Order: sequence, then C-alpha cells, then structure tokens
Amino acid sequence: MSQRPNLSHGRGYLAIPGPSIMPDAVLQAMHRPAPNIYEGEMVDMMPGIFDGLKRVARTEHYAAVYIGNGHAAWEAALSNVIAPGERVLVPATGRFGHGFGEMATGIGADVKLIDFGKSSPMDLDVIAAALAEDKSHKIKAVLAVHVDTSTSVLNDIKGVRDVLDAAGHPALLMVDCIASLGCDRFEMDAWGVDVMVTGCQKGLMVPPGCSFVFFNQRAQAVREAMPRVSVYWDWTPRSTGTELWQYFNGTAPTHHMYGLRVALGMIHDEGIEQVWARHTVLARAIWAACDAWGAGGDLRMNIADPANRSTAVTSLRLKGNDGTRLRNWVEQELGLTLGIGLGMAEVGDPARDAFFRLGHMGHVNGQMIMGLLGGMQAGMSALGIAHGRGALDAAADVIAGDGLSAPLVDKVDDVVNSPTCCGNSN
Repeated sequence: MSQRPNLSHGRGYLAIPGPSIMPDAVLQAMHRPAPNIYEGEMVDMMPGIFDGLKRVARTEHYAAVYIGNGHAAWEAALSNVIAPGERVLVPATGRFGHGFGEMATGIGADVKLIDFGKSSPMDLDVIAAALAEDKSHKIKAVLAVHVDTSTSVLNDIKGVRDVLDAAGHPALLMVDCIASLGCDRFEMDAWGVDVMVTGCQKGLMVPPGCSFVFFNQRAQAVREAMPRVSVYWDWTPRSTGTELWQYFNGTAPTHHMYGLRVALGMIHDEGIEQVWARHTVLARAIWAACDAWGAGGDLRMNIADPANRSTAVTSLRLKGNDGTRLRNWVEQELGLTLGIGLGMAEVGDPARDAFFRLGHMGHVNGQMIMGLLGGMQAGMSALGIAHGRGALDAAADVIAGDGLSAPLVDKVDDVVNSPTCCGNSN
C-alpha cells in the first residue's frame, strides 16, 4: 500500500490571531532599498500615513508611532499620563487585560484589578460600583481591552464611557485595540475614548514591529501636567514633529512605513464600514460551523453569546489534548497553522492542550475562511475527534446569504447599527 501523501506543500495559511496574513502588495512595497530619510518620498508621505491611521481609529485628534510591539504601546501610553503611585482601574477579561495592568504596575502605578474571568465580558455595573466608591477620584484611568485576543471576548467600550460619565468621574478611558482595530467596529471619538493603543501586525496587515498610540486633548492636558516623561516615550514630539526623525525619536522604520502606506490604502479603498461588515460575515460563518461541530461533538466556543464575540478572533476548546492534536495535524499535513490557546490554562497544566484559537483578521476573504474550516474538519475526521455534521454547509449558507444567516444583510446591519456595540446614540 502506498504511503499517504503529505498535503502541506504549497502556500501555507497562517490562521493565528496575529501576526495576520500580509497582503502581497504590502510585502512588495517593503521590498526596496533603504530610502533617503532626510528628504523626498519618505518624508513627504508621513502626513498621509498619520491621516490614514486616524481615519481607521475614527479620531480627529493625535497619533504617535513607536518602533515596538503592543507592549511598547502599553508602556508608551501609560508613561505619558500615569505617574508613579497613581491609581488605575483594570477590568480584565483575559490575559491581555492582566498584561495591561502588569505594565501599569511596572511603571509604578497602583493597580486596582477587577477580574471578570476568561469567558465573559466586563460587567458595567461592577465597574460603576468601583467608580462610585472612588469618591476622592484617586483612579486616574480605566484600562480596558476592546478585544482580548486570548479569550476572544468583545467588550463594550462605549458602555464604559457611559459609566464614567454617569458617575461624573474624571478618569481617562484608555483602550487596547491591538486585536480589534480594522476588524471590529471601533469609534474613538464617538465613544469618548481618551487614549487608544494598537499594533501594526493584525488588522493593519503589516509585519510586526510598529505600534501606535492615539490620544485626545484631555489626555494631552494630563501629559502636560506630568512631572516627567522619558524622552523616548514622550508622545508630544512624535505627534507634532516637523522633521522625520521626530516622529520616531531617531531613525524611521522605513520599510514598515512603506508597507503601512499600502495597507492603509487598501483599507480605505474598501471602506472601513465594509471592512467591519466583511469581518462580521466571515466570523458568523466560522461560528455557524463551530455550532454544527459542537452539536455532535466536544468543540465549544469560549464566548457563548455571539454579541460578546470578536469578529477578529475565536477562542475554542476541545477535550483532553485534542486542541494540540488538531493544531499539529493540520499544520503538518495541510500547511494550516491554528493559534495556541494562550492564557486559558497555566504553563504545565495539561488543560492547555484543549484550547486553540482561530485568527480571522485583516487580509481574509470567503474562500480562505471556507478553506480554514475545511482543513479543521479534515483534521477532526483524521484524528477521530467527535464532531457534528453540516458545518461546512452552515458556513457556506452564511457566506451565501441564506440558511442560518438569513437575511444576511439584516444581520450585518444589526452589528453595524446596534446602539450598544457600535457606539451609536440613536
């Protein structure tokens, strides 16, 4: 009997929640010699890049670029508005909420953590109670994660602003959009966000290496009153500079900027509303397949309520070590890489092998998602992992616009126009 052929040869599919798939146009834009950093195209294109970034963030205020990952953006943002000893409130819904708080601890802040677990969004009533107890306004900022990549929970950021306003509390609202920007709907100005951080390697579709901090005039006023801010982290020259080096406190990440210019152009050519709608449809296709698999097997989505799920990442679990078994099989046999179950169980705990994640952010389309789901189903069949039937049909129905998602347009409109999840006031 001939040996079963390996089917992984060909272009691999990286279905992890960041780094996301890089468009060929972005990679081609980066494939160039080093440019002149003193005059010419590199200098001239920066205002357009800043404008493009702010359009994605839905803000008319300030943006700063840092050479670093999302952790760098956390520290940069905190360093500009939180002095040692000042208190911050951290409502955590996963590993990255805790990480944001740990970064605040690292710069000397007094962190008040509210842990909402790993399978539910923030409870706004609990946050309201914590703010009500703070009668002397010692809390200087609320650090919220829009989408926690570990749990795939989507948090109600507009709701947090409403709670702050109802309490008459002056704390800044600082939001981590590292996983969500350019995927899940986010409205910085309309939702009353004072500071927002993100990275380039997810919805912005650029290789890892740059991060961004957006801030409004309220946050800048706090920055101006700070006793000190390190020269490197100071966002003021980065956001108001007139020379290229000031944007980066030194040499620019030249090739990242070329890639980012193309990526932003792709986003704006498609239209940010359409980008959000595309992510919504593709996520619903994945959820429909997972529901079908779970109906006859052990697969479970970490976030039960679809209204609380990100459209950029889905966190899943199987039984025993089946999550790791499935990840290994599809990567080795099909060239399909799924994400690990980050933060869902401690290192050394066998339960870690049950969890895994799907990244469906940025440069993804319908046929890619159908290929992802088909690969997962092949893996579960090959490994004898129990699963229900009809998953691929269910996903195809969503993408086709009928079946489980009928009428699909109404469902997308529900997400886009919802007053609770989309920051609308009507």
